[in-house]
Amino acid sequence: MRPGPIPRRTPGNLPSDLSGFVGRAGELAELGRLLDSSRLVTVTGAGGVGKTRLVLTAARAAADAADAAAGPADPAQERYFDGVWLAELASVRDPALLELTLAEALGLTDHTTRPTRTVLAEHLAERRLLLVLDGFEQLVDETADLVRDLLRRSPGLRVLAAGRRPLTLDGELSWPLAPLDPEEALALLIERTSAADPAFALTEANRTDLAELCARLDGLPLALELAAGRLRTLSPAQVLSRLEDRFALLTGGSRGALPRHRALRTAIGWSHELCTAGERLLWARLSVFAGQFDLDAAEYVCAGPDLPVDSVLDLVGELLGQSLLVREETAAGVRYRMLESVRIYGAGWLESLGDARRLRRRHRDWYMGLATWCELDWFSPRQEEVAALVEAELPNLRLALECCLDEPEETHLGQYLAGTLWFYWAGCGRLTEGRHWLDRTLEDGLGLGGSEYESSRLKALWVLGYVAALQGDSVASMSALYECRDGAARSENPVAGAYAVHRMGCLALVSDDMARAGELLGSALERYREAGELNSNVLMCQVELAMALAFRGDLAGALSLCREVRDICEERGERWTKAYALYVLAYAELDAGGTAEARRLLAECVAINHTFRDRVGLVLAVELLALVTVAEGHPAEAAVLQGAAEPLWDGVGMRLFGSGYFNAPRLMCQERAGELLGAERYASCARHGRALSLDGLVERALRGPEPAPAAGPLPRPRGGSDRSTARPGTSTAAGATGVKNRKPAGSPEGEPAG
Repeated sequence: MRPGPIPRRTPGNLPSDLSGFVGRAGELAELGRLLDSSRLVTVTGAGGVGKTRLVLTAARAAADAADAAAGPADPAQERYFDGVWLAELASVRDPALLELTLAEALGLTDHTTRPTRTVLAEHLAERRLLLVLDGFEQLVDETADLVRDLLRRSPGLRVLAAGRRPLTLDGELSWPLAPLDPEEALALLIERTSAADPAFALTEANRTDLAELCARLDGLPLALELAAGRLRTLSPAQVLSRLEDRFALLTGGSRGALPRHRALRTAIGWSHELCTAGERLLWARLSVFAGQFDLDAAEYVCAGPDLPVDSVLDLVGELLGQSLLVREETAAGVRYRMLESVRIYGAGWLESLGDARRLRRRHRDWYMGLATWCELDWFSPRQEEVAALVEAELPNLRLALECCLDEPEETHLGQYLAGTLWFYWAGCGRLTEGRHWLDRTLEDGLGLGGSEYESSRLKALWVLGYVAALQGDSVASMSALYECRDGAARSENPVAGAYAVHRMGCLALVSDDMARAGELLGSALERYREAGELNSNVLMCQVELAMALAFRGDLAGALSLCREVRDICEERGERWTKAYALYVLAYAELDAGGTAEARRLLAECVAINHTFRDRVGLVLAVELLALVTVAEGHPAEAAVLQGAAEPLWDGVGMRLFGSGYFNAPRLMCQERAGELLGAERYASCARHGRALSLDGLVERALRGPEPAPAAGPLPRPRGGSDRSTARPGTSTAAGATGVKNRKPAGSPEGEPAG
């Protein structure tokens, strides 16, 4: 064990600040005091008043204070020991996605059928962290109910929220945020204008006009940001003149609103009036996007006879220059987004033009096409890029799925889209969300067969069966797969039939019915070959067949299948399925006593699974790596890895569906390490492992233990060869690890865990 205190699990997920925070020193200090005295603080105010920037700055200060604390006993670190986390809720419209969005923000991946609220509560129950919620007002009742429940069940949780209205909960400190005072407003306007135009400077000649502009905009940060964009091309006097000309017109119909609301609409409306006709039209059409989007999407969705596609790039540049769009560098490349208030204003214009429904369908069509290409590119060297792209586009894909479900006659499009994203749901740790959309597209008889769109329904069914099997919901899985198989036979769709049989074999595999798994998976491979199908699913079927063979004692057959898969994956640039092939190869190496090669294979497996957020593959690899580690003579490090795997199981569910075969490495490692360390030290090492962050676990697994004397071969199962040969396919020479066919108590044969 390495000495020293257990570090903070993770600092959280706060974004870095791309521009300086101006003013608000008094508000920041007061907000810090409020967080000291209350577990729920809500900063309220009009759109554009600066709520988000203030709470993020306060949250960063809290995180920095925890990082700078003297040690674990320091109150500054104690309060936020488990980090500061941001959940952005402004783009969430479906209440069913609220809890999923929060789980995603906290980095939780759950493959089970447990309610997401239960997963959140269990995760937060023993943690001490600050949760920042931004933009909840469209789901205020649902957010309030969730926050109330989590605060009650998580004594170490504190919440800092930002919205246009309070949550109205007991114990909540609601703090209205006022606009900037005149000096701060002027400082912000100058800073932002200078950033856009380095030649700009405050002078005696322009000071009066700039101060007047700040006053007319009531010190609203968003309005000032927009004005700064205009000061690149207009003088302060010209900006004032244009604002004066438009003021009465642009506030018409909202004189009963608060002055700062009128000022915000004036600022946005004034920017709208200053735009060219093309810029206004693009602004309105871009409002159909949720969150970020790229240039290709903007050109497809927004272009038309009245907006030529070759003009979109220049118009995007103009909107960027006016601070109406924000440019962001992401893992998926350069992307753009609108501030929410600006987007809402544009959406209102789109509705008034009577073009909203057409644009939403254009948006849907683009993202259906994107999902189709991503599914194809998943089986290619671009697999990691595809994962990053779909992650970035998730808000837009959700919007596209909602659009598909708006009209009953277009439900088949939703079935197609939800099914096409199988690689994301299963391969990137999104089973719960995938199940949500698959269930919705198939519910209430909307997925009944017999139509011209039967292939879309069948695809959604086999993907649902796959997702449900990985969640451990065998009843729902079998129901969907049988329906898919029968429907494929009726409609003469051999490919859908192959997928249904494949996933039935997968379900048999995790249920420890190896004979049936081998039969079904072998049949599926034949069907795939007859249909000319080759992709990640087909290769995964071959790996799963290899697992069934390995668990029945046919390691030679398993090795042959997985080596072929590895070669194809390397030729095609496929990594996700390759990781599972490496797991089986490492299993065979370990059984033969080749710990060094097994470690090398598992290290690559861990790295790949972590890249794609595949918790099932990751926890399998870590637990087999722990068994390798104890075989190498490092029982303390093995116990750390075992402890670190336990939180992963919380997201995977019941330890691999109760499978004795998949659980065997864990039980054998626990037995051997426990014997060498003693119960007390084993428990201590495991506790240390449980305190590691996911990144910390992966880093430690890849680094490996320090050299130490070998501990000798692992013991064979108690009962000797009589017990080990009680099942067909079991060798009495199972190798140094004795891993082959090792099964825990509660397995179908009832073999003792010892």
